[in-house]
Amino acid sequence: MSSFVGVIVSDQELQSQFTQVELRTLKSKYVSARTQGGRVTVGDLPPIFKKLKIFAELFTEDEIKAALSESYGNMDDEIDFESFLRAHVNLQTRAMAKDGGSKSSSFLKTATTTVHHAINESEKASYVAHINSYLAEDKFLKQFLPLDPATNALFDLAKDGVLLCKLINVAVPGTIDERAINTKRDLNPWERNENHTLGLNSAKAIGCTVVNIGTQDMVEGRPYLVLGLISQVIKIQLLADLNLKKTPELLGLVEDDKDVEELISLPPDKVLLKWMNYHLKKAGYEKQVTNFSSDVKDGEAYAYLLSALAPEVSGPSALATKDPTERANMVLEQAERLDCKRYLTPKDIVDGSPNLNLAFVAQIFQHRNGLTADTKTMSFAEMMTDDVQTSREERCFRLWINSLGIATYVNNIFEDVRNGWVLLEVLDKVSPGSVNWKQATKPPIKMPFRKVENCNQVIKIGKDLNFSLVNIAGNDIVQGNKKLLLAFMWQLMRFTMLQLLKNLRSHSQGKEITDADILNWANKKVKKSGRASQMESFKDKNLSNGIFFLELLSAVESRVVNWSLVTKGETDDDKKLNSTYIISVARKLGCSIFLLPEDIIEVNQKMILTLTASIMYWSLQHSEESFTPEASPVASADGEHQTEFTTEVSNLAIDDVSENKPEDEGVSS
Repeated sequence: MSSFVGVIVSDQELQSQFTQVELRTLKSKYVSARTQGGRVTVGDLPPIFKKLKIFAELFTEDEIKAALSESYGNMDDEIDFESFLRAHVNLQTRAMAKDGGSKSSSFLKTATTTVHHAINESEKASYVAHINSYLAEDKFLKQFLPLDPATNALFDLAKDGVLLCKLINVAVPGTIDERAINTKRDLNPWERNENHTLGLNSAKAIGCTVVNIGTQDMVEGRPYLVLGLISQVIKIQLLADLNLKKTPELLGLVEDDKDVEELISLPPDKVLLKWMNYHLKKAGYEKQVTNFSSDVKDGEAYAYLLSALAPEVSGPSALATKDPTERANMVLEQAERLDCKRYLTPKDIVDGSPNLNLAFVAQIFQHRNGLTADTKTMSFAEMMTDDVQTSREERCFRLWINSLGIATYVNNIFEDVRNGWVLLEVLDKVSPGSVNWKQATKPPIKMPFRKVENCNQVIKIGKDLNFSLVNIAGNDIVQGNKKLLLAFMWQLMRFTMLQLLKNLRSHSQGKEITDADILNWANKKVKKSGRASQMESFKDKNLSNGIFFLELLSAVESRVVNWSLVTKGETDDDKKLNSTYIISVARKLGCSIFLLPEDIIEVNQKMILTLTASIMYWSLQHSEESFTPEASPVASADGEHQTEFTTEVSNLAIDDVSENKPEDEGVSS
């Protein structure tokens, strides 16, 4: 199991400004500079800071040097690690001022800025109310609930990891097999670490961004990280129905096929705005709401919205009053009559709190969306029913991309990658230096040929990495060919996994890793543990009962599987129980995986390979075992022969959150 001793700084206030991942990254930069020069001076800092992603686009080296000279008289002065951290904090203060001040935290991506981590008490109170409401009857947590928002009870409860796991299951039911959660009053460090690893990996698996958050940060109950992660989980829960598959009536918001394509590509919060404006226009509201902050702070839009959706609970009084706070209070009273729980105050509306206002509008949508299904809507809903396996693979690749920490958040693979930019970001992440950014065009892209240029470069890089791309051109990506997109994404994900394994040089001697190596390793591991199960291939139908993977997980870490919970896997229900347990146990161990129980039950060979490779990667990182890769090419999970790859991938993770490995790009996502 991984260690959870973090980087310790004697100045606790200074340490509180950084996450453990950030501290480890900066520590490695500092130690590297000291190793090269024998000591670190103020003059060494400009090139170090310039390479950090957070400063790269805001400062030149000369500007960094000038900023440092204001605090340090002599650039030759030696600097210790804590002074190094203080210099970083001071420079980031300048960065925020230069970038226009501190921006409001995103409800989608966790804010991990290292300058100022003030807690928004209104948001904290709202999240506590949400937890008290949705988890009040939980068998384990009800002994600690209700939480008092005026205290630090939320952060104390989060330290054992159970709360996050339970909240994830409320947001996306069935994500975590609760049998895998360690639930007792007093957890030992291993059990606590397992819960946090399970929670963080599962958070990624439902679409949260957890870059720069590690288990040690959660053990310490860092308030801004806990709130940031909880806010993402709650947002996913509140916006779960804002898509055409869950709510086909949303088709009523658009008029033609082109608008439908745009609607599909919109993130849920943008769909919510579109829905709101649709009803506001019908109600006679003349303004356009473009955000959940300044555009709603006077309460007028809410008064019009409720008047349109629920005239039986609203009245003219809210529109008649001139006082925004009084109007906001009336709006909340009207919403309560629709059973919308009051998680925000009139002051939160008037102050323009973006997270809380978004949550409020999402609640109204859940209780009264005001849309009707017609023949056109239902026929399109049938068209939206993709092949089930295609949908699952799209989900897997989308979540994997978002886990890499690239700048763009992907909501739909088939729509969001068509301009080529996202794929270039991913390629640059998994194969650093492979993208020629001077020949790339960043969205928004108005000229169609620019999209084709981006996608042509994607195909070129794929061929350089020896992907099988026969008869595939950039225009196929622009056109959104689902089959070809999934084939490309699979090769990209598989390339990354194999390179990760290859880069464990102490185990593989730097040789290429093949599918056969992964298969042989898994079989040998299980056999060595004294178990009888073996798999013939990644499409072996005997894998559907889950026994082999439970034996493999037990072989790499004997204490992680509770065999009293394992079924024989003879019935469909038993297979589902085993498969759900496998995924949670693997995440609890430290594997970052994005498959679903159905992928195991139906033996989806691609997903079976990713599961096996992830377990292998974790095992080789945490043991002294070695293996010898096969020299000859073998059949891949697609049934095609895989040639050797020549480009080495470094500093990437199928994020093992229990390891918190630093990223070379910088310390902020």
